[in-house]
Amino acid sequence: MFVLILGLVLFLGVHSLRIFADDWRKRQIARLGENKWKGLYSLLAVAGLVLICWGFVLARHHPVLLYVPLPGLMRLNALFTLVAFVLLAAARVPRNGIKARLHHPQVLAVKTWAFGHLLATGMLHDVVLFGAFLLWAVVLFAASRRRDRREGTVYPPGTAKGTVITVVAGVVVWAVFAFWLHALLIGVKPVM
Repeated sequence: MFVLILGLVLFLGVHSLRIFADDWRKRQIARLGENKWKGLYSLLAVAGLVLICWGFVLARHHPVLLYVPLPGLMRLNALFTLVAFVLLAAARVPRNGIKARLHHPQVLAVKTWAFGHLLATGMLHDVVLFGAFLLWAVVLFAASRRRDRREGTVYPPGTAKGTVITVVAGVVVWAVFAFWLHALLIGVKPVM
């Protein structure tokens, strides 16, 4: 569990600098230059992600059951994950109505993914992983919305074409992940 927690602290810590230490972050970017900062940031984020994956695998070898999910919640999690993939696509596809309305769809994707997985799993390592991401996403979303209001951020309006592309892309990527990649990468087949 230590490796998993270390990875979460490193990965989510780096991704929380803008929330908790934005002035320090800006000073470091000015001191190092944007490219060096991005390189260091990326290196730390990748190291954290590797530790999360390794730690999760290690923790699965010593399962501790916290609760038994209600029947059907795994299927409900598939729906949450579908919504998360559409939200993730909304963060990338230009001029879509979802991003125009929600402003931070990638963070909402993490919240939706983590919440759905907390409903469908009950092991300690699952709660640590998904609970940490859910808590981080809740805090980041609130901080991002406050920053948008403070800075007067205006998001471009979405178009029907952008929104359709977003939904189709999200559904297609979700289907590939749910029916093939999740079992291959995680070892769990979420959709039978």
